[in-house]
Amino acid sequence: MRRSPATVTHRPASGPLCIFTAVNTTDTVLNISCYRFVPLPDAAALRDVLHERAVAAHLKGTILLAEEGINFFLAGPAEAVRGFVAQLRTDERFADLEPKESWSATVPFRKMLVKVKREIIRMDHPTIRPAAGRAPSVDPATLRRWLDQGHDDDGREVVTLDTRNAFEVDAGTFDNAIDWRIDKFTEFPPALRAHKSELQDKTVVSFCTGGIRCEKAAILMREEGLPHVYQLEGGILKYFELTDGAHYHGGCFVFDERRVLDTGLAIDTPTAAAAATEVAIK
Repeated sequence: MRRSPATVTHRPASGPLCIFTAVNTTDTVLNISCYRFVPLPDAAALRDVLHERAVAAHLKGTILLAEEGINFFLAGPAEAVRGFVAQLRTDERFADLEPKESWSATVPFRKMLVKVKREIIRMDHPTIRPAAGRAPSVDPATLRRWLDQGHDDDGREVVTLDTRNAFEVDAGTFDNAIDWRIDKFTEFPPALRAHKSELQDKTVVSFCTGGIRCEKAAILMREEGLPHVYQLEGGILKYFELTDGAHYHGGCFVFDERRVLDTGLAIDTPTAAAAATEVAIK
């Protein structure tokens, strides 16, 4: 079952920080998000195969396929969701998939869609090919420690850079995160060039919902000559899953009917309602 929003932290006199979370047994729908940058020349053929497989498993959500990889968001009974992922992993291109999990009382998707796109996350920057090599990443526990101490392990100032759209940032973000108020991810490259000098001597950790945007963003920043750039491994959702959410305020906007999740990966009801209203206005 899912993590409860109630989190208990125990800090012993010695040893690691311990975080305990309660279990809510009423939430039986497993929600997963996952992506993988890997060459898929057969993306069009995969569309029908994966759609048939997902429908047979009574799953709902969206799978995006492109020549550069796969990006998907699925929900359903835990056994069916995990079975779908297990079958995906039999294809060696997807063998190392590591979905991020959360729980809900209802399925937050209305349909099962499988689409073939030009990019699984649109940046309109064709030289960025994550399958050919990633930027370095930092795991959630390390980022939390860096933010605790105010610098990285080399003593360099750490800044977090939000690569999401402005309305997503408004639902919640890291404390003092850099936010360039972009309205779509294709605006990130020009925004970076306009602000690049401000980041030159800092350790920059790019982040997004689940990791896919910050992965492309970190590669672009490296290409633009910023030497100390990392992506947050697994994005905000993995940070919520593996830490107590310290240094983060608000919730995380997600592109399904839940709208906003709190740091316990439960629906943040007041923020979700406000976010839904803002999206509807847009």
